[in-house]
Amino acid sequence: MSPAPSTINPATTITGTAYISSSASGPVLSSSTPLSFWGGVSPATSQILDAHHPLLGQQLAGRVLAIPSSRGSCSGSGVLLELLLNGHAPAALVFELQEEILTLGVLVAREVFGKSIPVLRVGRGEFERVCRSAWVRVVGERVECYDARPEDGLEFAVGVETGSVPEAETLSGMSLSEDDLRLFQGQYGKAAQVAMRIILQMAKVQGADSLLSVTRAHIDGCVYTGPATLAFANQLKDWDAQVRIPTTLNSVSVDLARWRAQGVDEEFGIAASALASAYVAMGVKPTYTCAPYLLDDVPLPRKGEQIMWAESNAVVFANSVLGARTVKCPDYLDICVALTGRAPNAGCHIAVNRRAGIKIILDFPSLAKRDESFFPLLGYLVGEAAGNRIPIVFGLEKLSVSQDDMKAFGAAFATTSSAAMFHLAGLTPEASTDEEISSHLSCVNSTATITTDDLRRGWETLNNTAIEKIDLISLGNPHFSLAEIRLFTTLLTRSETTKHPEITLIITTSRATYSRAGEEGLIETLENWGVQILTDTCWCMISEPVIPLDAKTVLTNSGKYAHYAPGLTAGRGVRFAGLGDCARAAGEGVLVVGLPGWLA
Repeated sequence: MSPAPSTINPATTITGTAYISSSASGPVLSSSTPLSFWGGVSPATSQILDAHHPLLGQQLAGRVLAIPSSRGSCSGSGVLLELLLNGHAPAALVFELQEEILTLGVLVAREVFGKSIPVLRVGRGEFERVCRSAWVRVVGERVECYDARPEDGLEFAVGVETGSVPEAETLSGMSLSEDDLRLFQGQYGKAAQVAMRIILQMAKVQGADSLLSVTRAHIDGCVYTGPATLAFANQLKDWDAQVRIPTTLNSVSVDLARWRAQGVDEEFGIAASALASAYVAMGVKPTYTCAPYLLDDVPLPRKGEQIMWAESNAVVFANSVLGARTVKCPDYLDICVALTGRAPNAGCHIAVNRRAGIKIILDFPSLAKRDESFFPLLGYLVGEAAGNRIPIVFGLEKLSVSQDDMKAFGAAFATTSSAAMFHLAGLTPEASTDEEISSHLSCVNSTATITTDDLRRGWETLNNTAIEKIDLISLGNPHFSLAEIRLFTTLLTRSETTKHPEITLIITTSRATYSRAGEEGLIETLENWGVQILTDTCWCMISEPVIPLDAKTVLTNSGKYAHYAPGLTAGRGVRFAGLGDCARAAGEGVLVVGLPGWLA
């Protein structure tokens, strides 16, 4: 319910930094917890779906949303674009910290569709004042805070019509090459021109005054959140867009070869397929995977290589495990960079910005008997502790850590943190020597400790139900590697059991991994056991009827999916466990509630 109208003057007037200058007013909805719009907000209604967020169930439409920043998925920009075009967007966004994912969604809406809302950043004290307000009016960089709704307050100022930013304002303060200017002036076509306009405006949000060349891109904007996502891609295609650099494509919203057989809604399946086709028409390689670092036919980025990857887990893996350099790229900035080969010279592209800001000490026994669930659980907790800071983690130096361990850790870390990377002392490429570790520690301004009790608390968080009967086992978020397929096949077949008749067991993986697993006979073995294997899509995009309508409890080995699943699956119960427990549950149909043996 809105506060009663008042004729009072604003209690406080605050000046902030206008990422996107406009005017609006509305009731305040605030939280001190960052929010991922993808998986956390309905793109159709604006309702907050994140079961772990304090604002669960609230509606964003017409309200001034005040949060420290976004977090989690790079696809939040697509959700906000959808809300702006369907009339359910917030009236304005007010952040305490630098924010890029949601801001980019508004930039795209303004440049391509002529829709906008104000987006501002204010200081900590000012942010707290906004959060205490009942009503806020935003005018450019000014925020007027009211303790009650003014009589002339506009309750639903949503997605106002707006024009593009003037050319002089876009170019102001930027040091550009002659080719950058040609792109900006449209000499390489309309698509590249609009892409460059968006890049330059994003550069100012990121604090960059120049651009740099990148060698490759990975596109995450191929996720279908609604008509706006397809409209954006089709507009670029209609402008004859073609990528300038090698570019790979993320998972899409359906298994392109099987969606009709799976009973997916015809309208949704056609739209999701059309979105994928639009990006392929722009020259993007149809890899259809959220784990591009697992591709055999695409060389891995080298340490220090400047790239532009979207998809949160891929960003974190590229920066942290490979030592390549990318920002946590919002959806749609990815294709803009691919169309121009240029990116803002900011964030983790710059060496000094890759240094740790928080030291995290692991204070628990060696846990020698741990299973695969340890790394996603730990990544989830490290992300929580780090927030928007890059962590350097001490305590794993003596462990043998596989690529799949890093994948699981990074995906869960990227779910709870807004940072683009992490360092593991003695393990990751930019924290492998005493000199590198000392350099990080010289920049650290806080320390956190993760204990066995924290691990147990995290386990309880990711297991949101005490129901022991399992209906659906969800594996492959991020996409299963060949090593994981081999391991899980062994776990299933050595048990000499068969799949429980009431269990649905689904693995998602890339086409490339599926092909290699098929050559080894693993696909046939798994399918004979009763496993469904999907390609092209991933669990953060899968919904009913691929998820059985009568399934009430989902079991997963993914820390990322355990977090998002309650919101993405209409409130279903979620259990989290290692692959061994998943294999046992597949045969028995149940998983006993409680801590795993290695954590008990």
